[in-house]
Amino acid sequence: MVELYDHDPAEVLDTPEGIAAFLTDALESGDRAFIAHALGVAARAKGMTELARETGLSRSNLYDAFNEEGNPTLDTTLKLLKAFGVDLAAKPHEAAAD
Repeated sequence: MVELYDHDPAEVLDTPEGIAAFLTDALESGDRAFIAHALGVAARAKGMTELARETGLSRSNLYDAFNEEGNPTLDTTLKLLKAFGVDLAAKPHEAAAD
């Protein structure tokens, strides 16, 4: 019998490096909903009250941005990344292997 455990990734996202790696994976998926979800997980890890204070956004706005229908704006995303201690960077697509 296989035992399954509840795992909340927010419980282990306690450094900017961990958050950056987590968000990089989400961004590389190209899936808008998954990216928004990952931002929400990172936000919960940081703490919504602290994020609201650091970003100037209300807790309500933060929760709304990351619910199932949420679609955080670029402005919100950039404020969050700054509060996470994470930079946003672009890189060229990797060439497909032959």
